[in-house]
Amino acid sequence: MAKLPVAIIGGGPIGLAAAAHLLERGEAVALFEAGDSVGASVLDWGHVRMFSPWEFNVDSASVRLLEEAGWVMPPADELPTGAELYERYLRPLAELPAMRAVIRTGSRVTGLSRRSLDKVKDSGRDGAPFQLHTVAADGEEGLLEARAVIDASGTWGKLNPLGANGLPALGESSLNGRIAYGMPDVKGRNRETYAGRRVMVVGSGHSAINCLLDLMRLRDEAPATEIVWLMRGDNLQKVYGGGEADALEARGQLGLRIKAAVEADALEIAAPFRIGRVEAEGAGLRVYGAADGGEDSVYADEIIACTGARPDLALLGELRLDLDPAVESSRALAPLIDPNLHSCGTVRPHGEAELRQPEKDFYIIGMKSYGRAPTFLLATGYEQARSVVAALCGDWEAARDLRLNLPETGVCVTDYAIDEGCCEPAGRGPELLAIGEIAIGPTLREGPRCC
Repeated sequence: MAKLPVAIIGGGPIGLAAAAHLLERGEAVALFEAGDSVGASVLDWGHVRMFSPWEFNVDSASVRLLEEAGWVMPPADELPTGAELYERYLRPLAELPAMRAVIRTGSRVTGLSRRSLDKVKDSGRDGAPFQLHTVAADGEEGLLEARAVIDASGTWGKLNPLGANGLPALGESSLNGRIAYGMPDVKGRNRETYAGRRVMVVGSGHSAINCLLDLMRLRDEAPATEIVWLMRGDNLQKVYGGGEADALEARGQLGLRIKAAVEADALEIAAPFRIGRVEAEGAGLRVYGAADGGEDSVYADEIIACTGARPDLALLGELRLDLDPAVESSRALAPLIDPNLHSCGTVRPHGEAELRQPEKDFYIIGMKSYGRAPTFLLATGYEQARSVVAALCGDWEAARDLRLNLPETGVCVTDYAIDEGCCEPAGRGPELLAIGEIAIGPTLREGPRCC
């Protein structure tokens, strides 16, 4: 077992960070990336500018390896795009000789188990090596044994459907070739698809806001472009976020800019609207769903689904996992990130202990570790990687010494139950924590502010 590598699934920022920490400790590593290059998912949204600056987007061990090769850190307060994160950090990191030797691109992990043991078998389980089944781009199958496995494969490959119940809306699967999922480059490579068209954006997170703002810029060039924003809820105050009080200024600016657009009637809003089915209508699509107690429908030439993502757990079917039944993160991590409890996912330092699974020496880190929670930051994943690697190397002091280099989240509050468009302190009256105005129905009253 000691001669076997630690296998890493996923060559994004967090997977590469785990590899860097392992190499720094002299460990054998095998990293599998399904895409043609590291950071393949990042490149998919490469046109998007991040709201966290460089100082929070790089990993400590990765920086040490890069600086030994003469790399110069970009300005700490500069906001990179996804493409810049790749070109100025991920690609140079992957091209270091030590990293290049352990990275296998175009290699997808399709299954994971223990040697000669299925999920049910107890005897000798902890001492048996892991076996990873892989498929290369040309279809060739492979098998690799590892002493430990770190799953940093993210969630970008499993984007959520339009259906409000978590399933594809009726008709969506047959029409998904006409629906864009994620964050298309509406002003760049996908411009011709959206210019002069009636475009519907579904979702209420940062991805949706970025798409809406880009569409408004596109409309400046192509005035016939129409924009429809469709959301399941109608608590716009929560959508706008912390504004000027947000610890990450660019994140707060996103909320302020979309707030200004709404107040200027710069886009059409359909909310609350819970999609149940999608039908083709001429050259476009019409969505049907519950709205204000009845059924309504909205037409668009194009639909962009910015409805979040979820972890792909299929490849882990033969491992013993203890996941929160709602969030699908580890059970210990869920209370720290559950969007039902946290207005904006206030970040708390966490590491090996919170990520530990019943399957010894197997960890899920990065965006996938958050399950269905939408509030992951790269700095969180880097600290996860550092702590987990320290534990796998037997350095328990370092594994437990958790530190997170992030600004205080300020306006974010963690003990609120968010329901029906308002935020109220769990088990207490709103008069105990009056922080700004919260819309409740047709009136306004003092209450804790959601961010």
